[in-house]
Amino acid sequence: MKTSVIIPVYNEVDTIAELLAKVRHSPIDKEIIVVDGNSTDGTREVLREEAKRGDLKLIYQALRNGRGAAIKEGVMQAGGDILIFQDADLELDPAEYPELIAPILNGKYKVVFGSRFLGKGFIFGMGIASYIANIILTALTNVLFRGYLTDVETCYQIMLADVFREMDVKSNDFDFTIELTLKLLKSKYRIREVPVNFVPRRAIHGKKIHWRDGFAALWVILKFRFILS
Repeated sequence: MKTSVIIPVYNEVDTIAELLAKVRHSPIDKEIIVVDGNSTDGTREVLREEAKRGDLKLIYQALRNGRGAAIKEGVMQAGGDILIFQDADLELDPAEYPELIAPILNGKYKVVFGSRFLGKGFIFGMGIASYIANIILTALTNVLFRGYLTDVETCYQIMLADVFREMDVKSNDFDFTIELTLKLLKSKYRIREVPVNFVPRRAIHGKKIHWRDGFAALWVILKFRFILS
């Protein structure tokens, strides 16, 4: 089975080349799709050079529409059987792709999440606010949607492409992740969590997520439980 690695990018000039090198080195059958959300820091110039190698699809957005919108645009161009969403900030390591797709390849699961909270390096360095927000959002999801997850806001959401296309995710920004998680749970898909190494990045190093995104995720949880249920 072929895997499509979808990489949403916005102003990651310091990390994108190293990230692409790591993705290329991962020993799985894959295609690489990069969606640039109108970067202004030199990322596009780096991507043009990387594209000369001929081993990636490069999509330039005219406007920055959000992480979720970039992923959805990348999926539209994807030809793989499995999807992996990979941020460009080096917090998570593409070397772990084989472990992440293994439960899908052996036919036991259709959806896999890479959990930052299951013990491979844990989360030392994550800001206390981010840590608390993750714990609250995960606990609330489990209570309201009868879940069993440890990390509902993980970047590493891996699934069969057909499963993703069933979900019809509307969110276009960082709340994309939580909406996708909720729709998978509501659709009764079993989600296999696999421990992943995590190297947290802080705002001073260019991390894009903001405290407002936590409230947006909370609103999505409440909306899908009490309004759109």
